[in-house]
Amino acid sequence: MYRRLIRPFLFLWDVESIHLLTFSILSFLLKFQGIRTLLQNKYVVQSPKLERVVCGITFPNPVGLAAGFDKDAKIGVEWKNMGFGFIEIGTITPRPQPGNPRKRLFRLPKDEGIINRMGFNNEGVEAAVERLKKMERRGVILGANIGKNKDTPNEKAAHDYLICFEKLFHYVDYFVVNVSSPNTPGLRELQEKEPLTKLLKQLTDKNNHFAKPKPIFLKKAPDLTESQLDDIIEVVKTSGIQGIIATNTTIERTGLRTDVHTLEKIGAGGLSGSPLKQKSTDVIRYLHYKSKGTFPIIGVGGIMTPEDAEEKLNAGASLIQLYTGFVYQGPSLVYKILKVLK
Repeated sequence: MYRRLIRPFLFLWDVESIHLLTFSILSFLLKFQGIRTLLQNKYVVQSPKLERVVCGITFPNPVGLAAGFDKDAKIGVEWKNMGFGFIEIGTITPRPQPGNPRKRLFRLPKDEGIINRMGFNNEGVEAAVERLKKMERRGVILGANIGKNKDTPNEKAAHDYLICFEKLFHYVDYFVVNVSSPNTPGLRELQEKEPLTKLLKQLTDKNNHFAKPKPIFLKKAPDLTESQLDDIIEVVKTSGIQGIIATNTTIERTGLRTDVHTLEKIGAGGLSGSPLKQKSTDVIRYLHYKSKGTFPIIGVGGIMTPEDAEEKLNAGASLIQLYTGFVYQGPSLVYKILKVLK
């Protein structure tokens, strides 16, 4: 029904406008137990075979909602009603910021892709914390993807990450350090070995001050060389973080069906969806092989079918996340993946 009836209607509208409208409608509908039960009966798959234990956390299933979809935790734990085993909010910054000027989100239907240059638009960490305080977690696994404000220079970036980490610590199960978005000027420079190690060590030091530290993952770009990936593996070991999320969006535009004129008109931004699938899988496979599986990897990028999900897991991912596939395929994609994995 989603692909035949709902998606054609949604795709008539500007991407960001319909996203916000859909969120408002979902937030309202999910207040009703009857709606939640209806969705659970249709999309939730429960089985001990689907459980995964990663970093000491038991995930009811390995399919999560990637960061960027519910930036401000406006729906939060209620995404579980569509079958997700975990939800990642964010990217969250210390202070609210509007992000980059609109129009900044574009569909590529011929490629089953999306280009975005959102720029960490969010209402700030205080607003997210207030929402999380009111949520009934009921055992739902929740992660927080954190970043720096656009006007914070890189040499002071750690301060922003530490603020978000401390304020969110008691309300989430794991953290993701986002230094790989292509839409915040200079952010990807933090992926270099020296500044990245320094940043992550400050976070792990703060984490270890708590009685029960939370797992910290690093979200990395797909556009790194093998030597840079080797550096990332070394950084994971030396910094004491727990794992990697592979990958963020790509800045490459090779091999697309969408015509060059349209791409030039859209301009800069990170590309997600089907065109990212192979690049993301290759990165997962490389990291898993070179690290000898010594840390968990959450695979994300171009998962549009159950077969894509299996490919990521077979490449070495412990868990996977959906974003663009969820936009194009709807919640039935989660259900189909879980049925195959079960």
